[in-house]
Amino acid sequence: MITEYFRPLTLEEALALASRPDAVIIAGGTSVNADAGRSGANAVDLQALGLEGVESRNGTIRIGAMTLLQDLVESDLVPDVLRNLARREAPSTIRNAATIGGTIGAMDPESELLAGLLAYGAIVTLATADSMTDHSLNDILSDPGLIGRGIMTAVTAPSTGFAAADRTGRTPMDRPIVMAVAHVSAEGASPGSVRLAMTGVAPLPVIVDSERIGDLDPPSDFRGSSEYRRRLASVLAARVLTTVGGGEQA
Repeated sequence: MITEYFRPLTLEEALALASRPDAVIIAGGTSVNADAGRSGANAVDLQALGLEGVESRNGTIRIGAMTLLQDLVESDLVPDVLRNLARREAPSTIRNAATIGGTIGAMDPESELLAGLLAYGAIVTLATADSMTDHSLNDILSDPGLIGRGIMTAVTAPSTGFAAADRTGRTPMDRPIVMAVAHVSAEGASPGSVRLAMTGVAPLPVIVDSERIGDLDPPSDFRGSSEYRRRLASVLAARVLTTVGGGEQA
């Protein structure tokens, strides 16, 4: 339950409010408002900080943390694979409220967009009271404590290269049982430099070594056993790696 609501006008004010033990950061509000069991909290709304927008420079895109998922879907600056994964993240009603920063903060185990950002080697800029630091998305997902009492301000990723994504779900519109996405730089780097990320094989979206898929221990549920998911992971990985290896951009 939200007991107080704040809408700071500066990042400094927002950081001060976020440092309070009962503070909850609100980006799009889709996760906070959906948590009916949340105890009393003071909401810190970031919408007035100007942390939205997509910019492209020197083969890199910079996405403000408050950029709506729908804006990613509609932006010609965002690589096609990431645009499609943003579209798959949620229905349009949610995409017009949810933000990329909120999506990262929610750490949805089945987030196809997070997997895509991992494959692209996304970097998250985090503001704290003392500094502005960059962390790989992989590090943040591996150690959520890095976010701490800071505030995400931007996400950067390459806008060039070759990428492909594939998935298996019970229906075309269902959340994926397993999905895979691969990205390689436009410079035609060696096969070992291809980055492969997956959902459905670990508690969170993860970077996967294509040569060690057999060592994965995916969680099982009503949609599929651990062994079934591991087999899916092998098939989907082969598909996306073949696509990027052929220089195709999906």
